[in-house]
Amino acid sequence: MSTVNNPVNPQKSRRGLDRIWHATLISLDGFRAGWGEAAFRQEVLCATVMLPAAFWIGRTWVETALLAAVVVLVMIVELLNTGIEAAIDRVGPEWHSFSKNAKDVGSAAVLLSIILCCGVWFAALWHRFAG
Repeated sequence: MSTVNNPVNPQKSRRGLDRIWHATLISLDGFRAGWGEAAFRQEVLCATVMLPAAFWIGRTWVETALLAAVVVLVMIVELLNTGIEAAIDRVGPEWHSFSKNAKDVGSAAVLLSIILCCGVWFAALWHRFAG
């Protein structure tokens, strides 16, 4: 039987609302997998404080959107880093320089997103309270 009619991944053959529904369920599974990481849980905890605060600190809708976006960006990058780590761990538990580099680059991306978030928030706070 051909793989076109019987794909390994049934999601590839779904169309319309059925595809959207199943993609949503898969995404929720991704959030559950991310929740297993302590770093993601810490970032979600920070987001529960920072996202509502963005509406108070932002003076315009653009400022509010930017404050919220950088918080969400940190969580997005953390989920991508978790995916990279899971894929590397799937390959094998033994140490390899390529695996280390992949994990290190993912970690560096998370760090950069956190630095960006902090910079935007400090600038907004400075503008709000010292400006």
